[in-house]
Amino acid sequence: MRTRPIRSAALLVLPLSLALAACAAEADEPTAAGSPEAAAQSSATPAPAKAPETAEDFIDLAEKAMAEESAWSFSVKGEEGLTSQGRKSAATYEGTIQRAVGRAALHSQGVSTSSKGKKKTEELYVVGEEGHLKEDSAEWKAVSPADPEMRNKADDPIAVIDEFRMYAQAPGGDVKVTEADGGGTVELRVTSGKQKLSAVQQRAWAKKAKREFEPTAEQLREAGIPVDDARLSLSGLEEVLVLDAKTYRIKSHRLAFGFLIPYNGQDMAFEQQVTTENQGAYDGRIELPADLRG
Repeated sequence: MRTRPIRSAALLVLPLSLALAACAAEADEPTAAGSPEAAAQSSATPAPAKAPETAEDFIDLAEKAMAEESAWSFSVKGEEGLTSQGRKSAATYEGTIQRAVGRAALHSQGVSTSSKGKKKTEELYVVGEEGHLKEDSAEWKAVSPADPEMRNKADDPIAVIDEFRMYAQAPGGDVKVTEADGGGTVELRVTSGKQKLSAVQQRAWAKKAKREFEPTAEQLREAGIPVDDARLSLSGLEEVLVLDAKTYRIKSHRLAFGFLIPYNGQDMAFEQQVTTENQGAYDGRIELPADLRG
């Protein structure tokens, strides 16, 4: 998190004390315009806050707004699919995430469903540098939160603020800001049309999409299908962070993208979309279950 300097109020103390002394000596005399006393009184009046204009202005306000609560709860819905020679295999996911603010603590749980109806449950705790994953009825297993696959499973609904800051600070700026819902929300949006991955592979949002795709890419490699960055094309990408226009709190976040993988003279198509919605402040404590502590 980026911290911002706080201006000291000490500069106001001496002029204000002099003004009070003058008022005590000359209680009935009006303060002359332009006098030091008037200037001191004027300096004590806070200037109106500047309305946010740039993407970074809104990102800073969102960071501050989300820090007002100790933890938040989010709902998550996702779907992904791979289409090859007209046949599609797909899966959906629904779950919840509780995320602490000011400390590394996250708890997620949900269920994924394949296109054939097979279900798989998942529960993940990340506390500090420690991670624990439970799949279906298996025992808890220790995992590394830094592992790319775990990062995909532990998508952080608040970390998108820092991700959008990186997007906004990229040369030329990648974030477009628009009002929506009649002015009730503000949307920060990153988009890309179809293009070779090699043309945008240094962009932070392209790296994120590639990371999300990597588990599927590895499965394809194991099946004998060559997948490398030089041959991949991004079929499109849209990432949207929606803020409340009054509080600047996160309302939702959506990431949708696709990749085209050339194979046997045709393109295999991978698509993914994940939507996270803020369900409000969470008043519980996010910590490891009792059987995982100590």
